[in-house]
Amino acid sequence: MTQPADLSKLRINRDAPPPGVQSAVIRNLILLLIVAVLIAGGIWYMRGRSVPVVQVATVGAPVGAGTGAPANATSVTANGYVVARTKASVSAKTAGRLAFLGVSEGSFVRKGTVIARLDNADFQAAVAQAEANVAASEATLIEAQADRDQAVRETKRLRDVRAQNANLVSPQELENGESRAAQAEARVNAAAARQRVAEAGVRLAVANNENTIIRAPFTGTVLRKDAEVGEVVAPSVGGGLTRGAVVTMADLATLEVEVDVNEAYIARITSDLPALITLDAYPDTAFRGAVRQVVPTADRQRATVQVKVSIHDRDARILPEMGARVDFLQPTRSEVAVADSSQPAARPIVRVPQAAVYADGGASVVWIVRGDRLTRREIDAGPVSAGFREVRTGLSGGEQLLIGGVETPAEGMRVKIGT
Repeated sequence: MTQPADLSKLRINRDAPPPGVQSAVIRNLILLLIVAVLIAGGIWYMRGRSVPVVQVATVGAPVGAGTGAPANATSVTANGYVVARTKASVSAKTAGRLAFLGVSEGSFVRKGTVIARLDNADFQAAVAQAEANVAASEATLIEAQADRDQAVRETKRLRDVRAQNANLVSPQELENGESRAAQAEARVNAAAARQRVAEAGVRLAVANNENTIIRAPFTGTVLRKDAEVGEVVAPSVGGGLTRGAVVTMADLATLEVEVDVNEAYIARITSDLPALITLDAYPDTAFRGAVRQVVPTADRQRATVQVKVSIHDRDARILPEMGARVDFLQPTRSEVAVADSSQPAARPIVRVPQAAVYADGGASVVWIVRGDRLTRREIDAGPVSAGFREVRTGLSGGEQLLIGGVETPAEGMRVKIGT
């Protein structure tokens, strides 16, 4: 008899998922994992790119801060311009039309050299006329002297004759002779006076003619031509086509720098204080100088005092009206000790760029970059001087300060220092 079939193997297991569904689930899980990894990488990349790149300035060692302080470090900085101590706008002493101009920009001239000449035909004619008057007055004087000599001789003869025989010459004749001699002497004196007047007229005419010749008042260099041949020039500008100065010249051997120092720091500026001069045109070159004069007055509107600094390192590249920055150097420790050992030690000076100081709620603060984070610190800052501010308290030197790259810094903000 045949055994019945085992139908239990034909049972359907409804708990196990079909093979196709299981493969799809695994594939989706792998895709989700890949997407999550990509999203995490994107977030990490964007966070890296969102870190602002900032500019920093390193605070130098304080000036005068013990043995570690650098000798002759900068204590005050001021901006100004190169000027010539000897400078003049050269003009004519009389009005006239410019007939000759013998110089141009950059011409070097010696004192007394003829720079220009006005049209002087009328003045030369006046000189010739004055000289003719002198000749006429000389002739008149000679004639008057001859008449006087003749009258004196006649008077002497009458006096001698009367002395020998009083009956031959009457007293009246003698008196008439003496009167004629006196009149002749007066005419001689008058002729001599007219001759002096004529000679003075010659000198005046020559001086007027000389005023049409423009000479260099000192040895120097022509900086600018202010008039051209054919233009009318005058000692003072009268408007229209009238020019005042003919040329502007300066003695380049007297170049110096004039700077405006904030009056809060003027007590540190003394005569002969050494300085370093940096021209805007040559920022990589420094020229040695020293304080020549502190002008004894202040500008009340700008709260500054003008200081004049002599330039010791003469250079042909230094030109008038160039912009310049002057760093006044703090005396060395030995110099300070020799000057006055009884005075208290100077307070260390820390100077930072103006851009490093922020105003926050009425306080002055700086943002210190430590690693890749910002740290806020309040300071006591002095007034601005040539783009720098003195920090009285709050910094000790060596800190890296934020000076740009972030408009609104915050405590703990991540930053990256730019190169």
